[in-house]
Amino acid sequence: MAIFDKVQAIIADELDKSTDDIKLETTFEEIDADSLDVFQIINDIEDEFDIEVDTDADLKTVGELVSYVEDAKK
Repeated sequence: MAIFDKVQAIIADELDKSTDDIKLETTFEEIDADSLDVFQIINDIEDEFDIEVDTDADLKTVGELVSYVEDAKK
């Protein structure tokens, strides 16, 4: 499964959204993710991919998060 698909599934599950609502260009604001939601999503991403996301990373879109994960997995 591609990284985007896993990230998309995690976000959809956490926010109770359809995966159809979550695209690379989707901002967290557009899908009504508050800071606590984003924190939980980041925790789930860290667990799923066995990475650590820098708390200073300014991730505004799903695509930016996917790119961050891809870079961390290299």
